[in-house]
Amino acid sequence: MNLSTHHILGVEDLNNQDVELILKTAENLKEISLRPVKKVPALRGKTILLCFFEPSTRTRASFEMAAKRLSADTLNFSASDSAINKGESLLDTVRNLQAMDPDLLVVRHGFSGIPHLLARAVRCPVINAGDGLHEHPTQALLDLLTIQNIKKKIKGLNVAIIGDIAHSRVARSNILLLTKMGVKVSVAGPASMMPAAIDQYDVEVAYDIREVIPKADVIMMLRIQRERQDACRFPSLREYARFFGLNKQTMKDAKKDVVIMHPGPVNRGVEIAPEIADSPHSVILDQVTNGVAVRMALLYLLCGGKEI
Repeated sequence: MNLSTHHILGVEDLNNQDVELILKTAENLKEISLRPVKKVPALRGKTILLCFFEPSTRTRASFEMAAKRLSADTLNFSASDSAINKGESLLDTVRNLQAMDPDLLVVRHGFSGIPHLLARAVRCPVINAGDGLHEHPTQALLDLLTIQNIKKKIKGLNVAIIGDIAHSRVARSNILLLTKMGVKVSVAGPASMMPAAIDQYDVEVAYDIREVIPKADVIMMLRIQRERQDACRFPSLREYARFFGLNKQTMKDAKKDVVIMHPGPVNRGVEIAPEIADSPHSVILDQVTNGVAVRMALLYLLCGGKEI
């Protein structure tokens, strides 16, 4: 697969060689962020269109930072300020933007499949920055890079993903990517937050987090996706934190070198206690740093960058 002629719509579209190329490129580009002048001309003259139809802080800022460090121009598109509010369809809006000849489109949308729809309607590469309950491929890639940086390997590790599995596109992308790369994945959470089709994935399923924590090399905590739930799936936040939150009590049987991850935003005191989020085990901020590097790599590869 030649990444310079393709989209990044989901983890399922990537083979192991693609993933290794992306991670290697991200590692090479990380050094740029350590320079006094954090910019190279690799994508000078390229225009990146950022279309976010859902609220976002980390992902949007990360893509914009990645583009600017490669000297690309960015255009931020906000649905609230667009002709969509005047009755124009999403496809017509994007086709009009395509007529301005951008080099790459980054899209986040609340409905699953929208990036795939847009990829068929535009000429430039499309990167999925999160679509509904479907996927968030760049988050899974940055998580994989973070694990590789800390553990110095990927294959054979045991990763436990804990929390709202059913409503998390981060969980889906990570399950697909980690198992593809030879990682043993366990998922744990309330039965009401476990996908009905979880058996189709090559994962161990538990409904008590104490079953998966002792053998985990990496623990990935998830936020409760209340905005994507049609009804409350648990009695109270206090009850959820008691049985499914990561704290000193639930961590007592964890490995001494366990790594704690979270895609953010973090609800302190709910899915993870403050002392755990800020502990030496936590690599949450490393994930943010690696997010810029991975997105730089994808922009560089998809836009056919040459000079670094």
